[in-house]
Amino acid sequence: MAAYLVFDLYGPFASFGDVAVGEYRPTYSYPSKSAVLGLVAASLGIKRNDETRLKALDDDLSTAILVLQPGHLLRDFHTIQVPPATQLKHRTVATRKDELSLKKQNTIISTRDYRMDAYYRVALWSATGLSELVEIQKALSLPKFSPYLGRKSCPPALPFKAEIIDAELVRDAVVKPMVNLELLQLLGKIDSSAKFLLYSDAALGRKDGGMHLITKRDRLVSRRNWQYGERVEMVQYVGGEDVFQQNTKAN
Repeated sequence: MAAYLVFDLYGPFASFGDVAVGEYRPTYSYPSKSAVLGLVAASLGIKRNDETRLKALDDDLSTAILVLQPGHLLRDFHTIQVPPATQLKHRTVATRKDELSLKKQNTIISTRDYRMDAYYRVALWSATGLSELVEIQKALSLPKFSPYLGRKSCPPALPFKAEIIDAELVRDAVVKPMVNLELLQLLGKIDSSAKFLLYSDAALGRKDGGMHLITKRDRLVSRRNWQYGERVEMVQYVGGEDVFQQNTKAN
């Protein structure tokens, strides 16, 4: 048996940064590890420039995400003023204010992706033991900094309801808490025969529905330099009969 901290994430808008090139900022269809640990770090009161604590958190915690509803893609187009490259030569530009202080400005179109009405269940487990999970559970109930779903404009819309679950496998842990059936009904996914994707740092157990590996670039290398390394995730389907079993028993 192992201890898992399990909590829900839902918001009308969310954005979980994929690899970004140029002016396009895509999003994963589910929370990246860096997004989850950023939310946890904010709740714990860890500042963005605290490189040591952020790296320790990334090294200690493993994650799993059960996608109850991936939401719908929203693509936002907006314009940004930036100085031309010729004005940036031999200049130190450290902040956005420094950029806008330059006389000549060009206008570029920036594209950012969001997920609308996405609903996920997150599981965390710690290499250092239960005490770390208890601390995070308390922090999620009373966050020190405002947590958000990838971007500051994307606050969570429901309480996290963090629970510590003892289970043999992470797939067993994520189906133990009650699923919000009313929310799933509103989001249009309530079929007990449906299959739900589970992404995990660890082996997932039974291979019904198949299991395969994917590589993501969301392992923290340096928060100061915005550097992230590759990480391997295991993917498996979890049946709706498992997801809804607790609700069925309650009824």
